[in-house]
Amino acid sequence: MSRRKLRPSFSPSAVEAEARAAEMLARVKGEARDLPGVYQMRAADGEIIYVGKSKKLRTRLLSYFRAEYPADKGARILREAAELHWEYVPTEFASLLEELKRIKRYRPRLNVAGKRDARHMAFIRVARGDAALFRVVRSSGNDETGIFYGPFHGAVQIEEALRELNDALGLRDCALDFPMHFPEQSDLFGASPRTPGCIRHEIGKCLGPCVGAVRRDEYHERFVLAQAFLEGANDVPVTALKRLMDEASGRLEFERAATLRDKIERLESLRAQFARLRFAVESLSFVYTPRAVHGDDVSYVIRRGRVRAIEPAPRTAEQRRAFDGRVAGIFAPMERTEGTVPSHEIDELLLVSSWFTRFPKEFEQTSAFAPSNATRAV
Repeated sequence: MSRRKLRPSFSPSAVEAEARAAEMLARVKGEARDLPGVYQMRAADGEIIYVGKSKKLRTRLLSYFRAEYPADKGARILREAAELHWEYVPTEFASLLEELKRIKRYRPRLNVAGKRDARHMAFIRVARGDAALFRVVRSSGNDETGIFYGPFHGAVQIEEALRELNDALGLRDCALDFPMHFPEQSDLFGASPRTPGCIRHEIGKCLGPCVGAVRRDEYHERFVLAQAFLEGANDVPVTALKRLMDEASGRLEFERAATLRDKIERLESLRAQFARLRFAVESLSFVYTPRAVHGDDVSYVIRRGRVRAIEPAPRTAEQRRAFDGRVAGIFAPMERTEGTVPSHEIDELLLVSSWFTRFPKEFEQTSAFAPSNATRAV
């Protein structure tokens, strides 16, 4: 279906919208400059409906007023916008960070959630509950307190490997809100159900926390074991599968042995991805001082892919000593390197890693921080 071009409308609301758009356009033409910056649009009731950024702010803002079709993004936003505000920042990197911060703060309804690299990446979410489990997800969604492993490339491959881990350790993969019945609950609630409702339990691939087949602490121990395997702290699942593979080969069951070999390869591939992830995240630890396009230079203290502080770039020896002291305080605390990321830091990790992937020459503006009195990152 072809899109219809914008045509003049004489309804009161349309006339008002066109008048507001004309006023905003005049301001942009008369005041905006082609510098890095962020902008936001408000509805008539004060609601922030859209937040954006650009390394050439004037050019970006003018593009909204060139929309030819009602369905165009710019046209849709302008129909609801009553006010337009913008401000300049030192660099394009600063505009990305500021845009992300405002989207998280205001949650504008016309912004596309997770629009950056999340659609290409996958995370393993630790879903807590009566019987914890892992979930492969594309983003943190509305989970503000959860823990995630990632980001990874290839959601399908991650799901397949995670299924092997669940099977090897008997972890459930059903819905998080599915009711659990542990045997220690029987005194309170009567006998636990023993129905054959869980196929994975019936064929020996799940411990069966939904049918009272495992104690709560026993299931938790298996889940902790799975986390330790993902973090490279033990080899139990692979060792168990290798033993089964050798036994199958000894019985000349070569087809089953080949199936077990494939399971082992998927698990080892998953663990290798975790190792690469930890290395990649640790490599994103430095002080980054991009050259400012507008205003003074700013230094970003980045540790494990997240911006921990934003400081004015030091200019004098005295400022440098004070700056080094503040940075030392950020790098000094020991941090675990198991590969987990708090949900509220996922988008920033994606932003930072994507920035240096797209612009590897920006590494030339970074410096390692390792003064003699600082404790190195773990």
